[in-house]
Amino acid sequence: MWALRALCLAGLGAALGGASADQCSWRGSGLSQEAGSVEQLSLHCAEGSLEWLYPTGALRLRLAPRLPPTAASAKGRSPRHITACVKPAGTFRGAQLYLEREGVLELLLPEAPRPRVRCFSWLPREKVALFLQATPHRDISRRIAAFRYELRGDWLARPALPAASLTGEGACRPCNDTEILMAICTSDFVIRGSIRSVSNDVELQESVIGVSAARIHRQKFPLFQVGGRPAGSIRTPLRCGVKPGPGTFLFTGWLHFGEAWLSCAPRYRDFQRIYEGARRTRQNPCEFPVD
Repeated sequence: MWALRALCLAGLGAALGGASADQCSWRGSGLSQEAGSVEQLSLHCAEGSLEWLYPTGALRLRLAPRLPPTAASAKGRSPRHITACVKPAGTFRGAQLYLEREGVLELLLPEAPRPRVRCFSWLPREKVALFLQATPHRDISRRIAAFRYELRGDWLARPALPAASLTGEGACRPCNDTEILMAICTSDFVIRGSIRSVSNDVELQESVIGVSAARIHRQKFPLFQVGGRPAGSIRTPLRCGVKPGPGTFLFTGWLHFGEAWLSCAPRYRDFQRIYEGARRTRQNPCEFPVD
């Protein structure tokens, strides 16, 4: 009986004031922190999450991905740059998230933000961290500051993040021939199909392209269900002004926070011409079935 009671008390204590963490994610409670204190954290994966219950004081999070040995030797042990994106949970409350760069704070997420992705880049030599500052509230019982993060860099096979280009001038630019040829080799998905619908989300500044797939060449994740006439959704920045139209396209892109984001989408007949020309001159970076 006493052993059971002790076990229950230990579990309650862990839930109220403890923290759990692995190399990728962290979950903890501000009830174990002193007012005005700053807890130092470090995560070492390309993606993960943070969940801070009952925020009190502050957290300082360093994102330091571990490089694979092949990338370390090939890139001189350090990538040229790192890009990170954070996406707040819909219940993000009780704190504000700042980017700390060389000692200067820049607000990334206010309290109760819109569920929009924020991205930023830095060089390996720069001192960068994420700083979560609890906002004062009389009742913190319903406050949870939670977000997911993703890191990309040139040490990975996926060097670009779709959302990292949401504010860039090149986000809506059509891909050139070289970019198209690389996209079919390295993208998370390569789908041949047609546009069946386009819907716009003004709040998130995203367009959602409904795609009917004629052939799934590659998908690293089950974005398009196999069987019957496969269909799925692909996102792109709203300002790109995507319109529904006839024709067959080759859609390529990345999985970003569980959603498909477009990188290149040439008309299929144009892709055939580009690929056949590259294959004749042995400039194609990988083999791809063309019919």
